Amino acid sequence: MNKTVKILVEILLALAAVGCVYGIYRSIMKPVNFKKEQARREEVGIQRLKDIRTLETAFKGVNNRYTADIDSLINFYNTGKMDIIMQVGSKDDSLAWENTERVKKAYKKLSKEELNAKFMDLYRQGEKLVFSISTPIAVKDTLFNGRPDFCIDSLKYIPFSGKQAVEMDAIVKTVSGVQVPLFEARMPFKALLKGMDQQLIINLNAEREDQNRYTGLQVGSVTTPNNNAGNWE
Repeated sequence: MNKTVKILVEILLALAAVGCVYGIYRSIMKPVNFKKEQARREEVGIQRLKDIRTLETAFKGVNNRYTADIDSLINFYNTGKMDIIMQVGSKDDSLAWENTERVKKAYKKLSKEELNAKFMDLYRQGEKLVFSISTPIAVKDTLFNGRPDFCIDSLKYIPFSGKQAVEMDAIVKTVSGVQVPLFEARMPFKALLKGMDQQLIINLNAEREDQNRYTGLQVGSVTTPNNNAGNWE
């Protein structure tokens, strides 16, 4: 073997070694990078599900039920109103409590709205009272005010999915003889992790199924009341 051929062989062997090392590095880093991107996408998805939960809770407070229609939630945010309860007077003031009971007895024939109006009138005149009043306020002026990044039009879509809609259900279920409104909203991994390594998504779903867990992100449940918890909590 002449010197030139020897050098070429050594170069080829070196390149093969580098390729082998790179291949091992890629195989090691693939699941690491997958987990990192999964965590990033889940963070966005979780925030969106939390926002849906917040709106569902407000919607139920007004309508005594949840909704499975995301467009109804969006319309509720854009045009709906909700009552804000305000406490007037101090609960620790015994004189205020005595005056309040006295006024209630004196005006017991008044409706709740009329009595609250009387309370407010007397309170403005300097009377010490303790009472609460409800004021209707636009939903969009109440919720998410501290979220400059909040976009109601994005609420219906699973992030990174190419505008696939969030899956939602809402029912009224009898639990221990009581009618209980329930809802759930879901983002399956196949949509949330769209475009990522397909085999690793399959592996992730299989792992969740083995653990009897939903293969994605979910908030609330229409099968088992869980106080509208998310499966990440």
